[in-house]
Amino acid sequence: MTDMKPGIRPNCANFSSGPCAKFPGWTPEKLKDAVVGRSHRSSPGKARLKKAIDLTREVLGVPADYKIGIVPASDTGAVEMAMWSLLGQRPVDMVSWESFGDGWVSDVLKQLKVAGARKITAGYGDLPDLKQINFDHDVVFTWNGTTSGVRVPNADFIPADRQGLTICDATSSAFAQDMDFSKLDVVTFSWQKVLGGEGGHGMLILSPRAVQRLESYSPPWPMPKIFRLTSGGKLIEGIFEGETINTPSMLCVEDYVLALEWAKSIGGLGGLRARADANAAVIDKWIAGSKFAHHLAKVPNTRSNTSVCLTLDGAEDVGAKMVKLLAAEKVAFDLGAYRDAPPGLRIWCGATVETKDVEALTHWLDWAYASASAA
Repeated sequence: MTDMKPGIRPNCANFSSGPCAKFPGWTPEKLKDAVVGRSHRSSPGKARLKKAIDLTREVLGVPADYKIGIVPASDTGAVEMAMWSLLGQRPVDMVSWESFGDGWVSDVLKQLKVAGARKITAGYGDLPDLKQINFDHDVVFTWNGTTSGVRVPNADFIPADRQGLTICDATSSAFAQDMDFSKLDVVTFSWQKVLGGEGGHGMLILSPRAVQRLESYSPPWPMPKIFRLTSGGKLIEGIFEGETINTPSMLCVEDYVLALEWAKSIGGLGGLRARADANAAVIDKWIAGSKFAHHLAKVPNTRSNTSVCLTLDGAEDVGAKMVKLLAAEKVAFDLGAYRDAPPGLRIWCGATVETKDVEALTHWLDWAYASASAA
């Protein structure tokens, strides 16, 4: 019966894929010690920014010789900074299978116009043939396709003796999936994804090979001030010690630090991955018994454990109707498919989401589908 609503409700109804749910127990009161009203270049301000960098290294297991910087404009800013600063020395393979990866392809082909740029793409639900990649070229790819729910299963496709740089957009995989930094020369992400931080800030992680490229190569295009990582042919080390290029929000910094400290309290990266895996497993089990829902990602080992994307049987607008019904009941917000993706649902299953809330959600999905189909 469409009017038989489930008796259990998620405690937290936030299933958005960005900004994502705050970590359990978060309240605005926890930000009371933020360094606000002070310069971010003051000693307390720089110390807190450095704390964010150090905790990032600790929780993610970033190698000691990699640089970590806080940069403007979220993950988009970090990816653009990397591409504008590093590409152009050699051909580049642009690998994409969803909308954000497609955006990087467009920027390289239409804006930077890198000589020898190639597209290696696949449609929603599939992973491209990674064997087509030429690692004598630079390579740009997303680890986890946030809008398709398709991820690379591991870094085995990247050779250790590659000649080009690998630039990895990791915004919905960092803190949730096992990423081999030895295979990655640039890693970018934003705070508002897996850890549920606030928006506007990006993270840029550089390998020694990437630093060597920065210090030995100057791109042929004008470099906006906001993207400049070197001065006089040398890396601006301060960027990677908490001396940000522009003014950060110290409230957002504090929020990120708190999320990282929460991550440590649940076992660090292993604990974060286990929570995301458990949440995704709930959806997977529900789909196995569902008569109307299917994974968009066709191959099991390429399915995301964070941005889980579903297709639905029935009319094309059934997913949109479900989203409205669930929001009206205040049991699930913001879980519609991304605008460029096939119609359906996208359920965030990252570590800040409680597994019991995902379990409760599945019953409401059944109710919403029945109600939407009958409308």
